[in-house]
Amino acid sequence: MMSTMVQTGALHAVTDDGPIDRDRAMTAVADLLSALGRDVASEDLADTPRRVVDGFIEMLTPRPFTMTTFANDAAYDEVVVVRDIAFASICRHHLLPFRGTATVGYLPGTRLVGLSKLARIVAFHARDLQVQEDLTAQIARTLEDELAPRGVGVVIEAEHLCMSIRGVQAAGATTATALFRGELAGDAVRQARFRPV
Repeated sequence: MMSTMVQTGALHAVTDDGPIDRDRAMTAVADLLSALGRDVASEDLADTPRRVVDGFIEMLTPRPFTMTTFANDAAYDEVVVVRDIAFASICRHHLLPFRGTATVGYLPGTRLVGLSKLARIVAFHARDLQVQEDLTAQIARTLEDELAPRGVGVVIEAEHLCMSIRGVQAAGATTATALFRGELAGDAVRQARFRPV
């Protein structure tokens, strides 16, 4: 599992699982396809193990970035919210994608953050084997750690392919998670700003 390491405003992923072994992963994909009765020697599937592995490496490798924060010189004291941040992640239970949008915001203290960094935090944490509840909490925790804001809010709505294309096959169903901390935890008026207008 991935955890976050913060050094002087930079976010880097730290995995406890070890380095990626691309060749071993390609062999495993080929073995899986064979076990599922597919001919991996056929022209159509010959390059599939490489494509699958390269896709997973891309989707599971967070892009480090540096948080841009600056002093809240004007003492801005209302919520800052960025809505409709598109993301895609991979369900750790089924290895199928889930995707949707995140609304992320905070109630400033002494620091403000560059708005694009709210989207980068979402993308950073989405690039892992995830469950939506953990993703919601990780985004909130990163904002708390980086900004020490008076409050944080994260709302995520996503469609999970593990639910829409298999099992119950509830295509189009979405799952919503929400987390409010600090002064936003009990403030229904400010929480409403995280919901669609």
